[in-house]
Amino acid sequence: MDRRIALSLAGRCGLRAAEVTAVRPRDVVNGAAGRHVRVVDGKGGKTRSPPCPATLASEIDAWAQAHSLDPDDHVVDVTTRTLRRWVEKRANELRAETHDEGWQYVGPHDLRRSWGQALLESDVEPGMVMEWGGWADWETFREHYLGAYSGKAEREQAAKVGWL
Repeated sequence: MDRRIALSLAGRCGLRAAEVTAVRPRDVVNGAAGRHVRVVDGKGGKTRSPPCPATLASEIDAWAQAHSLDPDDHVVDVTTRTLRRWVEKRANELRAETHDEGWQYVGPHDLRRSWGQALLESDVEPGMVMEWGGWADWETFREHYLGAYSGKAEREQAAKVGWL
């Protein structure tokens, strides 16, 4: 369960590996968009609060209760190295299942990149994605985290323009 919570914090909340391992029960808070994960002292000393799916917030609450965690205890009490191994293990499982060699290149930061791109493809305003993810400038955000837009996103955007 802690492995699933860790991977979900990266892939469904956009947390960096070091941020995943720093989450405490008190960091899952109510906010403007429902439940959020408060990231205190993230990269560059920034604090931010990306939204957290209600199911994940419930899993974290249940995990904390089941393991008698104090509000200041780490929810996922592992090193970033262990987190990287968990991602590699799951990626290797998916590689074996799908026979897609691309899985061998997946690491924890790819979960964060995918989260950012998924938000944009769901029509979340880019400025909000940058705020939730803690990105300071558009060029870096676009160049290093989004990669190429998917074919689906391209088709959807083209469909918005009647004269194309």
